[in-house]
Amino acid sequence: MADCISTQLSICYLYPLMNKIQLNKRTISEIIFQIILNGIVFIFFAFEKRNPVIETHKLFFYLNFAVAALVINYALLPKFLYKGRYLPFIIYALVIVGLVIFIEEAILEKIYYPDTRGRKFLGVMFNLMGTLPTLTVLVGFKFGWDALSNKRKVEELKSSVKESELNYLKSQINPHFLFNNLNNLYAHAVEESPKTPDIILELSDVLRYMLYECKADYVPLDKEIKQLKSYVNLSELQIEGRAKVNFKTQNITGSNRIAPLILIVFIENAFKHSASSLSDNIVIDINIEKTEEDQLRFHCQNTYSSTSNTSSLEGGIGLSNVKKRLQLLYPQAHELTISEGNGEVYTVDLTIDLN
Repeated sequence: MADCISTQLSICYLYPLMNKIQLNKRTISEIIFQIILNGIVFIFFAFEKRNPVIETHKLFFYLNFAVAALVINYALLPKFLYKGRYLPFIIYALVIVGLVIFIEEAILEKIYYPDTRGRKFLGVMFNLMGTLPTLTVLVGFKFGWDALSNKRKVEELKSSVKESELNYLKSQINPHFLFNNLNNLYAHAVEESPKTPDIILELSDVLRYMLYECKADYVPLDKEIKQLKSYVNLSELQIEGRAKVNFKTQNITGSNRIAPLILIVFIENAFKHSASSLSDNIVIDINIEKTEEDQLRFHCQNTYSSTSNTSSLEGGIGLSNVKKRLQLLYPQAHELTISEGNGEVYTVDLTIDLN
């Protein structure tokens, strides 16, 4: 309990710190981006083909544009444009453009070009043609930077939501599995069945794998299949004498990895489906094969009786859970087919591209 509280407190303190560090990294990246952008734009702004020397006073003319762009980028864009307040944005932007023209015409040109450009005002349109290109480049690149940043944030959010949903779905499997098997274990214990110790041992092995080795997103395929075999042995003990169970594997190696606790849901459903609707002559066939193209082919077939009350099995947590996990973990990389043949045979065929 103390470890759990300590872990929660650590997360509470570390999460804001991690967000702050990430924010600082983004801020530093944006500062570097702005420095490089302004450096490049200034070179194009100050360079003249006929006079390839960059004159110092042109820096002051450029600063007039740069300061205006900073105001638009970091005040007007987030406060008005990004919030859909387009009219105030246009009005304030025009005011800033007017100030840029005023400073250039009334101050800078009077100081540096008193006998030429500073002698008379050449008109609004002429000044706009000289002002807007530079401002448009500086503001346009900032707008593009923000768009890419927002896209990255959306992708991170989607990834976070996906991870949270997967963890939630995975967390549902252990209680679901435990609930079903504890009921069976209780029945054997009440009857003082000699199989009870064996069931406890098998259950312990499967739960140990689920709780400690399935924390990773993907696990070695051979380990997952080994635990499936343990689960089948556990389930056979519970319905021994009533069923014939065939479990076959082919070309299973540890070189491939698979999302844990996917296949076990179908096997659990097969045993539960058959045992609840048939008193004897239960047949369960499980075949798992890995092809040379690294595709996993899973086939699970079980007999059942449609006349028995099995409607509640269709809406259980396990089956809907595993379908969601397959959509999240193997989008466009799996094919699941479930069929109920003539109310007597229930078949699941699943193909997963392990690559």
